[in-house]
Amino acid sequence: MLTFLIGFMAAGKTSVGRALAQRWGQRFVDLDDEVAKLGEPVATLVARDEPEFRRREAAALAALIAAGGDLVVATGGGAAAHADNLERMRAAGCVIALDVDVATARERAGDPASRPLLQRDPTAIAALAAARAPIYRRAHIVIDTNGRTIDEVVAQTAAAARVYAGTASTVVALGARSYPVTVVPQFDRALLAPLGTHTKLALVTDDNVARHWGAEAERVFAPAVTVVIPAGEAHKTLATYERVSDQLIAAGLDRHSAILALGGGVVGDLAGFVAATLFRGIAVAQLPTTLVAMVDAAIGGKTAVDTAAGKNLIGAFWQPKLVACNVATLATLPQRERRAGFGELWKYALLDGRALWDAVDRCAAWATAGGELPDALREAITRSIAFKAAVVGRDEHERTGVRALLNLGHTVGHAIESHSGMLHGEAVGLGLVVACRVSAALGLASPTLERQVADALIRTGLPHDPNTYLTDDVLARLHVDKKRVADRVRFIAIREVGSCEPIDIELAELRRILRSPNTP
Repeated sequence: MLTFLIGFMAAGKTSVGRALAQRWGQRFVDLDDEVAKLGEPVATLVARDEPEFRRREAAALAALIAAGGDLVVATGGGAAAHADNLERMRAAGCVIALDVDVATARERAGDPASRPLLQRDPTAIAALAAARAPIYRRAHIVIDTNGRTIDEVVAQTAAAARVYAGTASTVVALGARSYPVTVVPQFDRALLAPLGTHTKLALVTDDNVARHWGAEAERVFAPAVTVVIPAGEAHKTLATYERVSDQLIAAGLDRHSAILALGGGVVGDLAGFVAATLFRGIAVAQLPTTLVAMVDAAIGGKTAVDTAAGKNLIGAFWQPKLVACNVATLATLPQRERRAGFGELWKYALLDGRALWDAVDRCAAWATAGGELPDALREAITRSIAFKAAVVGRDEHERTGVRALLNLGHTVGHAIESHSGMLHGEAVGLGLVVACRVSAALGLASPTLERQVADALIRTGLPHDPNTYLTDDVLARLHVDKKRVADRVRFIAIREVGSCEPIDIELAELRRILRSPNTP
């Protein structure tokens, strides 16, 4: 198999590539060395004529792909960002991105003369890294190299590559617990291969999904027992958790059994929490059937139930063995559920950048009218999955602050959802508008950003005006937000599309901004 390493300068691609090739008994090639064979050192050529370097680089890459075989190829920092190089690599083999912070890259680089692009001022380097980040995230696997030795990176990379197996759209890289996320057109028993052999399979779904897809899932996956719960967030409770657990125990499940969670975020969260706690933990496969679940809820291992105090306050991190997104299930979504999914898609577009924003926008007609799934929808789903996988691989348990980015729109969105009974994606959409408003009030974003996001929500049929929901009851719920510490909360601010960051803000200041008579 061809394996390609991509990533920013000084991410360690050559060192890791050599070690991987030795580990696997394969040949290693540094793409820059292939370019240098034409007679001019890469650093000299880049400084003299970067467009010519890119042309030679693309030609060398094409030649390696044409030759095929078992090969590990380390590419230059800009190779994946040039022309159609990334698409060629993805089609030819497994693409692995080594993630590195700019500060770490500069420390590792040593003499800047050996890397002409790193001779730019720090602001320009940071801008270059930010521009390339969405491209690197489109790799099949993203490995965090910050604070890790070469040996540690190699071990993490090898473990994730074993999971890839030529079929995964994306791999969530968590070492020995890495798992594939696939986007497929239909159910297939082969999707369950990462589960291995289990004594019994249990299918957990809700009555809406069972009506459309229950028989098909039972035919393909042949579970020993199927448990159907009532649909809706109102049933993501400890009472339902207890009933499901009792039914699975009565059906004879044991510690070597596995749960298949077929449904949206409610089913995934609930079944995942059952799996995390039943017999002190059994395997779970997430089979999401909604947009919200495919791009967000099913990935990352967050499982939970709700209480009267708020959403997801009782739960556990429990990673699935696999996530398989059957996009055919999206065709049977009710109109409101279909539209609600775009709340999360717009969130990922704001996080990832303009390319994903445009892909989501191309799906606006489908959001409002339904019909045949547009090609852009699969692109939007896979790009969103890639973003979440990269973040989870770097901050699985939300300890470094990186994973907090995924809460964009959720701080106030969850409060609105809990109070109003809105669908999750609808409330997240309103939360995005609020995030724009707060960011502008703090001087981080242009005041026009709120209108841009509100218009996007309108185009996809979502509620866009949070003002009527910002009541005292809703704002009071901010005090039970899981990200609150004392009188402050971690809030995700937006500078522009593709540039978001966590900030700490006092709850009193947040309430003041949201209740200000000067806000729209």
